[in-house]
Amino acid sequence: MAAKPDAILATNTSSLKLADIATALQDPSRLVGIHFFNPVPQLQLVEIVSGENTNPDYARKAAAFVRQIDKLPLPVKDAPGFLVNRVLGPYMYNAFRMLDQGVKPETLDRAMEDFGMPMGPAELADTVGLDICLAAGKALAKKFSKNEADVPQVLANKVKLGQLGRKTGQGIYRYEKGKPVKGQPDAYDAALVEALIRPYLNEAKAAVAEGIVADADLADAGLIFGTGFAPSGAGRCITWHRKSGRWTGSPRTSCRRCASCRCPPTPTRTATSSAAGSCRTSTSPAAFSPVARRAAAWRRSP
Repeated sequence: MAAKPDAILATNTSSLKLADIATALQDPSRLVGIHFFNPVPQLQLVEIVSGENTNPDYARKAAAFVRQIDKLPLPVKDAPGFLVNRVLGPYMYNAFRMLDQGVKPETLDRAMEDFGMPMGPAELADTVGLDICLAAGKALAKKFSKNEADVPQVLANKVKLGQLGRKTGQGIYRYEKGKPVKGQPDAYDAALVEALIRPYLNEAKAAVAEGIVADADLADAGLIFGTGFAPSGAGRCITWHRKSGRWTGSPRTSCRRCASCRCPPTPTRTATSSAAGSCRTSTSPAAFSPVARRAAAWRRSP
């Protein structure tokens, strides 16, 4: 069945370039990427991918559709991994390499969750699907002229055994009623956190420099809403300095709302107390500025 002449041809690909897909089309200007993220019900971000030949009107219509289903469209250029997977790729690859070296998945996940991420890299890989991680990793490796055969053994072995993650009930973790069964993590230090997050930060800076997104604020918003990237880590107030490419922070010692830390609430920072009396900065979208303003603008845009 042929599509209507004015129909938008959309792809949800996470790693294929639109330019490659467009070679099979008579009119590549109708092709646009509408890339959702797993788990779709929880993640608001949708990348709107424009290829070299994409008609801007079709991209705008795709963004309008995304707003109609109450999600946030992020315009990105057609490039390997777009923005979010471009940044997540080195981060996930690095985590798999640490698994190959014998670091427990529970330790990696705890380190990143304590840093402020909503989910650690091992559980994230299981949620996405290890087969998807493998395919996307190979595609990105090919585009960046890296050795496609240099696949982490843990990932390759799991996929070979059909242990693809949450959807099969077994991946890096075993799943019962959709929940991962985890052991106790080992102790970790700041060096492990730095080693895990550094590839993520480096790739984010590179994506902005290459113009994959229009500006750094959009990149911040995309990575917060697309990956849950934490503006603060548990136990530390952390600030990312774009110019220096470094994190700075100081341990919290007390707080207006709980006795264990010093983190005065401001219009862009809200402290919340846990049952244990500790406190961490809220990662709600409403807590961000200018990200919150940018998100509101996305929703209002025609």
